[in-house]
Amino acid sequence: MEPADISGSAPGRDFIRQIVAEEVGAGKNGGRVQTRFPPEPNGYLHIGHAMAICVDFGVAHEFGGTCFLRFDDTNPERETEEFVEGIKRDVHWLGFDWGDRLRHASDYFPQIYDFAVQLIDKGLAYVDHQSADEIRKNRGTLTEPGKNSPYRDRPAEENRRLLDAMRRGELDEGSCVLRAKIDMASPNINLRDPTLYRIRKVAHQRTGAAWCIYPMYDYAHTLSDAIEGTTHSLCSLEFEDHRPLYDWFLDQLWTKSSRPRQIEFSRLNLMFTVMSKRILKRLVDEKFVEGWDDPRMPTLSGIRRRGFTPESIRLFVQRIGVTKKEKVAELGQFEGCIRDDLNERAPRRFAVLDPLKIVIDTYPADKEEWLDAANHPAKPELGSRKVPFTREILIEREDFMENAPGKFHRLKPGGEVRLRYGYIIKCESVMKDSAGRIVELRCSHDPATRSGSEEAGRKVKGTIHWVSAKHAIYAPVRLYDRLFSTPFPGDDLASELNPESLKIVQRAALEPALGEALPEERFQFERTGYFVADSVLSKPGAPVFNRTVTLRDSWAKIEQEALAKLPARAVDG
Repeated sequence: MEPADISGSAPGRDFIRQIVAEEVGAGKNGGRVQTRFPPEPNGYLHIGHAMAICVDFGVAHEFGGTCFLRFDDTNPERETEEFVEGIKRDVHWLGFDWGDRLRHASDYFPQIYDFAVQLIDKGLAYVDHQSADEIRKNRGTLTEPGKNSPYRDRPAEENRRLLDAMRRGELDEGSCVLRAKIDMASPNINLRDPTLYRIRKVAHQRTGAAWCIYPMYDYAHTLSDAIEGTTHSLCSLEFEDHRPLYDWFLDQLWTKSSRPRQIEFSRLNLMFTVMSKRILKRLVDEKFVEGWDDPRMPTLSGIRRRGFTPESIRLFVQRIGVTKKEKVAELGQFEGCIRDDLNERAPRRFAVLDPLKIVIDTYPADKEEWLDAANHPAKPELGSRKVPFTREILIEREDFMENAPGKFHRLKPGGEVRLRYGYIIKCESVMKDSAGRIVELRCSHDPATRSGSEEAGRKVKGTIHWVSAKHAIYAPVRLYDRLFSTPFPGDDLASELNPESLKIVQRAALEPALGEALPEERFQFERTGYFVADSVLSKPGAPVFNRTVTLRDSWAKIEQEALAKLPARAVDG
């Protein structure tokens, strides 16, 4: 399941790969490369995680190593099997496979606990009975050192007894925690006696009621890396200040010659998008979206339902690169990757979203032709299909203008236009209803200009798509756009959401070939955009289409103006 392009980068292309190459060349860790992707199963993966997945699995693949999928399941109050299965599904869909290397931090709970006892025996951990507020207050600030806990110098024997009581459920939640004894005056707040264990009398999704104390993320994560044999612990830049703590745990507890090295890279920040799990959860809980897989969401399940391909996501990661520099990527750049991908592979189809009826008076009422239409204009190997042509057809309403300016090259009164793969037609008259709305056009056609005929070379400036009214399949089409209207969303969801993020066309007119579209089958609706048959709403013979992306980026100017206001270091060059 590992195609050749899964890495998202070329060997030696970025600083991480350069580090790994140097260490492999020097024989460090026996020349072995082992990484891990360590999601917390408390939510669905989003596009930011896709970068981490590509880096973790890609680096291991390039250097002939292995990558583990490990769930850091240390917070049972927020973790569920639903999230576990969703994460596994997303990683597979993105193109990666962990084989027999699926692990959970909970697999190592006994060993992690034993390491805590070792720290106590070394005088490097203690049970603290201060309240959470007292611990927070006494930790100090960035400019002021913290204060030692009054319980910091308890004897090791007493700390072991108290930890055992915590372990057996004899102490109440919030009554105490186990802390490492490092340095309350350290300029790095992460080293000011961090918490290792807290009491949570909550059943765990895997271990049930076997534990009522759970290790903190930094502590469990470091030791899980070491126990598994990780050589390169690749993580996002916000963990840079945690690296001294990561190394401290290893220095005190890990005696084997092979040990992991933490390397940080910049996380993915994407305009018009939020990556915060808290805000994503708000969007779902407060019904701003239809669920975690809503096609407007930046979750991988939402992006997939929107019609993005795993290849386009890997291409995006490759294009933005792996750096140490904080950066902001344009959403248009992301959308450009799916355009580039689908432009090469998506078969073309006719779809009319806002139909306007045309009657071709010069075409026989009882005549029906099936015209040859290429599935892809530049790829004859993708074949062709037949599209029916009749006297009555439907075109996009915007392709006709009654009072057209001089440079309007679509249909207008007295004007001519070519029907794609069909004839040149001329608008002879315009029919309106009692309210003055245009309801029908009466046209004539030039029989000698059918595409493929000897006389078809007569030129007109405009070509439009169409659908036979008699053969049209009618289906809902959901027109998705950016969820947020502001480039850098915050917490004010009500004012920052884009009210135009979803428009639903209830009865779009589609050519017959689209009637049997399979869920997740992708197409280019000619002159309109790229669309996918919805994986949830589509039924056999009754498709529902989602717009993946328009043919052109209409937000580019807004993004460039927003980026121009950012500090230079924040912009991805």
